[in-house]
Amino acid sequence: MQKREKTEETLELLKDYILSEQNKFYRVAYSYTKNSDDAADVVQEAICKAIAKVNTLKNTEYLKTWFYRILINEGLNYTRRNKKPVLNDEILANIGYEDKDVLQSYSVFQAVYELEPKLRTVIILRYYEDLKFTDIASITKSNLNTVKSRLYKALKLLKISIGGDELE
Repeated sequence: MQKREKTEETLELLKDYILSEQNKFYRVAYSYTKNSDDAADVVQEAICKAIAKVNTLKNTEYLKTWFYRILINEGLNYTRRNKKPVLNDEILANIGYEDKDVLQSYSVFQAVYELEPKLRTVIILRYYEDLKFTDIASITKSNLNTVKSRLYKALKLLKISIGGDELE
């Protein structure tokens, strides 16, 4: 009976966490899907998996990193299933000169999306979600130094890809 109470308590914590951070989860999912409906589907799938596996979470202290891991795995699964271009030339041609900042944002976002998944995940979690290196290491199940080296490698590749000093 005690295990059931613990599971119900953990489920309640999960529910509260999901409700309070849903915009962040959507943003992470969107960074993988580039489509609002698909991002919502990825978040929904991650929530369903988390609810189904809530009894596997041994320590509620790790709820945040545990759920992010599920969400990122769902984002990566989506990417594997749906390999399609993110930004086409037609969209770029329709962006006016006065929208230079929009074009630069698209360039950065496109460059991040083109990184290999392990590097992209570190960039998204660090700069888009503002997570600490230790949290990223836990989410990606990687060594702290591995996370740091992936980040620096990704930044170097982005600097080359974008061709400027914007990342310094």
